Amino acid sequence: MTDFDPGAVRAFRFLDCRFDPATGEAGLDYAFDDGPVMTEVLRFPGAPFDLDDERAGAVQRALRLLHLLAGVSYYKAAVPPDIRIEAYGIDDDTAALLTSVYENGLGEFAYRNGISLRGKIHFPVGASGLKSLPQETSAPVGGTSVPMLSKPPPKALVAIGGGKDSLVSIEALRAAGVDQTVAWVGGSPLIAACAARTGLPTLNIGRSLSPLLFELNRRGALNGHIPVTAVNSAILAVAALLTGHDQVVFSNERSASYGSLIPGTGEVNHQWSKGWDFERDFAAHLRSHVAADLHYYSLLRPFSELAVARQFARIDRYDAHFSSCNRNFHLLGERPAQRWCGVCPKCHFVFLALAPFMPKPRLMGIFGRNLLDEPEQAAGFDALMEYRDHKPFECVGEGRESRAAMELLAGSPAWREDALVRRYAREIRPQLEPSERGLASLLEPSDDHGIPDTVWERLRANFGA
Repeated sequence: MTDFDPGAVRAFRFLDCRFDPATGEAGLDYAFDDGPVMTEVLRFPGAPFDLDDERAGAVQRALRLLHLLAGVSYYKAAVPPDIRIEAYGIDDDTAALLTSVYENGLGEFAYRNGISLRGKIHFPVGASGLKSLPQETSAPVGGTSVPMLSKPPPKALVAIGGGKDSLVSIEALRAAGVDQTVAWVGGSPLIAACAARTGLPTLNIGRSLSPLLFELNRRGALNGHIPVTAVNSAILAVAALLTGHDQVVFSNERSASYGSLIPGTGEVNHQWSKGWDFERDFAAHLRSHVAADLHYYSLLRPFSELAVARQFARIDRYDAHFSSCNRNFHLLGERPAQRWCGVCPKCHFVFLALAPFMPKPRLMGIFGRNLLDEPEQAAGFDALMEYRDHKPFECVGEGRESRAAMELLAGSPAWREDALVRRYAREIRPQLEPSERGLASLLEPSDDHGIPDTVWERLRANFGA
């Protein structure tokens, strides 16, 4: 097997994409230079799909957007200077969205690989773009006209990830009386168990990356983190159009908009595609380029991680089912026997965020141990508090949230004698101003969100109770 030299590759090619309504299978084709075709396959349950012309057109536009966004998994293997889109064209707005997603969503990848992508990613604009032609049934949105699809009763397709956040969203939508289906991509048994526990209709979408990509990785391709939420958002947009849902709902908090501050580098956001900038731009793009009445938003966008943790602590039906441990969701590699490994940044943060709001025996029952009484884990919690280290490259809250949670525990008779809480009170707290460890401002919702007004009114009352 010969080595793969990323520097020798000149072009990344978006070949074509297709969808078969009879089988529910979609194919996304890519290639480097004149190399073999790399085909990604997606399987949407519910086939055969009977699509009228308007909905078929919206599905085609959504599929092309998915083709372009999912290409990030393949492009990153070589990051060549030339990008080609061969079966269709895109407009300036689409090119701008893609450039933003690839530059920002591959920020951690670029940092870890010692490369710079800023100003080097250029998507070619063609004569025939993703914009639909004006029609009598169109509604102008942002200067563009796309068809309004036939209006079904409001129905949300809600992404479920197996962790606390999506479960908070699902229960909040249930309380608000919103009809919903919980959806996920891939074959995780853990997510399937959480989805079944909701008692709601489910939609499990299959996704198979090209085996050739894994072969390139073994031969020396560049590898690293991608903006997977952007890809999954596009997948669920296709699924919503196929299944008659008019809302695609994710569960990303406002904390996702803040990255890790790296000395000499600046901000690198591991979860950029979970942030407000992506949500706002992607939602607008769906309305202007795919279907004017397809709404995309994060139900938790106005809230901090601690506000969401407080809300989750009010729900106990998922204690034996949920997990936010990322080691459970790696594509490759060994998975832990338990739902929580107890040593990764996600385990550290979820334990710390829930501790102020949940009885100690209950939290220890979920994790099977007390992570705050393990002195050898001090460095991991230090990073969460941005003490002697930067925020980890994981989907965790801001440093000020971790400091506020630790401050609450330092005043709690149940927690203050645990090793890492005592260490915080003795060593870290004296170096912090009161404003750096307060909770009150973190529980106030933000105005930056795209939640429909009727849902937002009920949600805000529910969180404030």
